[in-house]
Amino acid sequence: MTFQIKDRFRGFLPIVVDVETAGFNAQTDALLEVAVVTLEMDSTGRLKPKQTYDRNILPFEGANIEQSALKFIGMEDPYHPFRNAMPEKQALKELFEVINKEIKATGCTRAILVGHNAFFDLNFVLAAAERNNLKSPFHQFSTFDTVSLSGLAYGQTVLAKAMEKANIEWDNSLAHSAVYDTEKTADLFCKIVNQWPLE
Repeated sequence: MTFQIKDRFRGFLPIVVDVETAGFNAQTDALLEVAVVTLEMDSTGRLKPKQTYDRNILPFEGANIEQSALKFIGMEDPYHPFRNAMPEKQALKELFEVINKEIKATGCTRAILVGHNAFFDLNFVLAAAERNNLKSPFHQFSTFDTVSLSGLAYGQTVLAKAMEKANIEWDNSLAHSAVYDTEKTADLFCKIVNQWPLE
C-alpha cells in the first residue's frame, strides 16, 4: 500500500514556517524574514523534510521596529544592503506560489502551518498577506504546533530542550535564524509524526 501525504492530515499539507520580526504585534511590527520547509512522504508513510525556501524582507512602510527585538534575533539594521531584502509583497508572493504548487502536486486542499508557537508565525503571515492583498494558502486558524506536540512526545516545550530529548542536533549559536529554526522544527515535527503512523 502506497501512502500519500494528502491522506495523512485530512487533505491538509503541513508546511513548516518560521518568521523573524521586529516585535510581537503582527499588525504594527515589521516582518523581517520568512523561512518555509516543504515536507514529503515516502512510500512507507514516513514524513521527511523536502526543501527549504527563505526570503529576507524589508520593513513595510510605517512599520514599528523594536530595537530589543532586533537585538534578540541578532540583526543590527533591517535595511542593510547585504541582507538582500525584498518588499514584503514580493517575498510573500514567491513563497505562496511555492506552497500553492505543492498543494496542487500533492492533491491536498490547503496548507496548514507547522511552527514552534505556530500561532505567532501564522498571525504575522496572515497580517502581511492582508496588508498586501494576497490570498494566504494557509488555514486561517488551525495549526500544528510543535510546542504542544513535543510537550506530548517528550515532556518538553522549549525548542532546544525538545531537540535534546528527540536526539536532534541543536546549536544555540545558530538559533533565531529563520532558516535554522524552520529546518530544525521540520525535523522535530517529522520525528514526532513518524512515531504515530496511520494504519
